[in-house]
Amino acid sequence: MSKFDLKKAHFATLCIHGSGGVDQSTGALSIPIYQSSTFAFKNAKHGADIFSGEQEGYVYTRIGNPTQSAFEKEMAFLEGGEAALAFGSGMAAISSTIFSLCRSGDNFVSSNTLYGGTHSLFVDTLPRLEIEAREVDTTNLSEIEEAIDEKTRCLYIETPANPTLMISDLAACAKIARKHKIPLIVDNTFSTPYFQRPLELGADIVIHSATKYIGGHGDTVAGVAIGGKEFIDDLRGNFLRDLGGIISPLNAWLLVRGLKTLPVRMEQHQRNALKIAKFLQFHPKVDYVWYPGLASHPQHEIGKQQMSGYGGMVSFEIKGGRKAGEKLMNSIKIFTLAVSLGDVDSLIEHPASMTHSTYSSEELVKVGITDGLVRLSVGLEDVHDLIDDLSQALKAIKI
Repeated sequence: MSKFDLKKAHFATLCIHGSGGVDQSTGALSIPIYQSSTFAFKNAKHGADIFSGEQEGYVYTRIGNPTQSAFEKEMAFLEGGEAALAFGSGMAAISSTIFSLCRSGDNFVSSNTLYGGTHSLFVDTLPRLEIEAREVDTTNLSEIEEAIDEKTRCLYIETPANPTLMISDLAACAKIARKHKIPLIVDNTFSTPYFQRPLELGADIVIHSATKYIGGHGDTVAGVAIGGKEFIDDLRGNFLRDLGGIISPLNAWLLVRGLKTLPVRMEQHQRNALKIAKFLQFHPKVDYVWYPGLASHPQHEIGKQQMSGYGGMVSFEIKGGRKAGEKLMNSIKIFTLAVSLGDVDSLIEHPASMTHSTYSSEELVKVGITDGLVRLSVGLEDVHDLIDDLSQALKAIKI
């Protein structure tokens, strides 16, 4: 069977058929799970050549594994990067990337609205190594410019931001990064390459918590970084190898499988999220809704320019603050009260006390994460059932 023209195929076709089609060594339509820690050499020279990098091959799964390689190849292909490296978690991907670019005495500029674990790494852990994270409002380009100096080693953007869904202008951020000759790193977890392609907008490195939409079923924890081959080779050879934040072959296989349904899942996540956002927008017990697909979103126009869709995350400010939010979450029936996101199941959580509890009270106020902010990861259930569930839970709140 002849290979179809990849350049003419649409994204959904590429997700299913991939960059290389079937497993090249076995012909298996589903990539095999190479559940082995160690790989044998043909002879002494073969082993020496692999260790020296003169020949491609596998040595030990901490350094690389065929199932892992299959996932990495597909992620690089779908994001439009030269190479990719998978990790055991999104945090392993983020920390290894920062460690590869920064040394003691260096700083980097980042979004001030981030996933709570990322924020904790930046403001609690990295200072112990004398690496400074300068968190700013990256929707304000002048703040980025003002924070950069001669010791700044990279610009880190999370967009849409977790949990406020604020959108940073990636093309403009890339222009600033190029001006100062520093790489632009983009966390593309919320959008995936289906809705947003940062490398095409000028980014140098893309990171995902693949736990979320890439896997899509809430059954694996993983991360991935995509960028130039030289950068990825350094990341693998020095940081994955030495820090050991590796992905298991089984989890890599689950992610390869997840990519095949990414387009259809993302479309349904978005359809459901937009309908829920519109329902909440006019509800008398809701003050404000954050969803990039609404014209009321402060960066709606930027979102239209750099994204092909708005994803499945919705946040809203409930009247009555934290007490009302607790009543809502205790009254919900179909939504599951749980953290994480990107699952086929719809999830609800309270960022200030859960995912973003690593922020101080002052930091929460500064980035707009209030006690009344509720975050939804809208799943794939029938949207009418989801709206009915929110409606009955909102009715339980007495203001």
